Amino acid sequence: MKTHIDVHSSVDLILEGEVCRNLSAAQLVEKALERKEGQLASNGAFRATTGKFTGRSPKDKYIVRDPEIEDKIDWGHVNQPMEPETFDHLFQKVSQYLRKRDVFVFDGFAGADPAYRLPIQVINEYAWHNLFARQLFVRPNKEELKLHKPQFTVVSAPDFQADPERDRTRSETFIAISLKHRIILIGGTRYAGEIKKSIFSIMNYLLPEKSVLPMHCSANMGPEGDTALFFGLSGTGKTTLSADPERSLIGDDEHGWSDQGIFNIEGGCYAKCIGLSQEKEPQIWNAIRFGSVLENVVLDEEQQPDYADGSLTENTRAAYPIQHIPSARIPGVGGHPKVILFLTADAFGVLPPIAKLTPEQAMYHFLSGYTSKLAGTERGITEPEATFSTCFGSPFLPRPAGVYAEMLGEKIAQHHVRVYLVNTGWSGGPYGEGNRMKLAYTRSMVKAALNGSLEQANFTPDPIFGIHVPDRCPEVPSEVLVPRNTWKDPKAYDAKAKELAQRFQENFQRFTNINEAIKKAGPQVD
Repeated sequence: MKTHIDVHSSVDLILEGEVCRNLSAAQLVEKALERKEGQLASNGAFRATTGKFTGRSPKDKYIVRDPEIEDKIDWGHVNQPMEPETFDHLFQKVSQYLRKRDVFVFDGFAGADPAYRLPIQVINEYAWHNLFARQLFVRPNKEELKLHKPQFTVVSAPDFQADPERDRTRSETFIAISLKHRIILIGGTRYAGEIKKSIFSIMNYLLPEKSVLPMHCSANMGPEGDTALFFGLSGTGKTTLSADPERSLIGDDEHGWSDQGIFNIEGGCYAKCIGLSQEKEPQIWNAIRFGSVLENVVLDEEQQPDYADGSLTENTRAAYPIQHIPSARIPGVGGHPKVILFLTADAFGVLPPIAKLTPEQAMYHFLSGYTSKLAGTERGITEPEATFSTCFGSPFLPRPAGVYAEMLGEKIAQHHVRVYLVNTGWSGGPYGEGNRMKLAYTRSMVKAALNGSLEQANFTPDPIFGIHVPDRCPEVPSEVLVPRNTWKDPKAYDAKAKELAQRFQENFQRFTNINEAIKKAGPQVD
């Protein structure tokens, strides 16, 4: 029997295999085990491996160059163009590939706020990918499911590989977004994170048109209703630091900021697992149970997860519904933030572990988005690599950076938000010489920033970076707060700090038509 699935008013999939719609987590686990897609870990989570692709493939991501969006996209190495006929050709090939295969369909939403949520549909070749989608996005109730009409569809066929010569792709892998057809086509990669991030890219395109700022950040809320945002790239600590037993978790990775406040774009969490321990991260540890997905985590002979083993990748992951976090706020909405923290994993080891930013410095560092890509988070990354990712989310921003930066600047000013830069990276030396900042210290600094006690310190501008460094923080040794004091050789620190400052300056030259006060808010070095 043939099944037609409408993915757009003029496009549909014709399927002759079994179509499994909106299965429960238990049903999807059963299907995945039956199809030998993975195995159960001792904690009840479903564990799968993704082969050679254990992170995103940003060089294989495309946006279809339709006339309707031509002047709205920031075309370049992040948003690579694909011709409409190339996309149509690929869609037909993927359709033929899936025609006689069983597929799994999830209907849900991106966006916890009903006023701004996007109805989505995810069609998967793998049962465990559909479980991933079910746990990561917002799940509808029975009444919402009856009325559900998807406005965007993801079609994921991991085992279909493109022919670069015939299909005009860079490699066998592709993540192709058609804003006209409202379809995301994924092939040639088993890494489930591509599903999640492609929807985030769509929200980054759509939400500004509704005067909503999309943000690559986590968010939580204190007992008094005070909301905080944690910006940062993968591995900088968004999930870990926002999972605070003393605060309610709104979401761990993607949010929108509307005129009413903050809302989570997702319905689940996607935590890095490397080095995970029950002692340091009890909420995440306990969240990984039946219904969760473990990605590329090594299991021992008793099928217990070995979170210290990075032999498959440093980018081991766990996906679980946000309800697995006891303090989760359901639905994932909150008020306007009081505090924003920019998280950076500084591989140079020269930025202070926490510093206060002026409004101009906040805009400078938001546009700069300095951090380190950590091993495994992207294809080809094997050790920390210094990078600048505009708005702390450059790989997912279809529009020019100024669109997002201007919106953030307006909201910071309107709501009188305090902004801090937090270095979760190295101290006492660069990567390979120094040590990663102790999580206990970072937690204490974040707590002090959120409850306002950090404001009791005396702040001194850093002589190179200009950001304002506190002289004390509860439960943190004072010498840790000034990075130069943690290096054995202060002159080596000075040289490395100037090297990073020059990188900041070189990177910022690409921004034109920027307010002069913002330009001068960056590091000053000849």
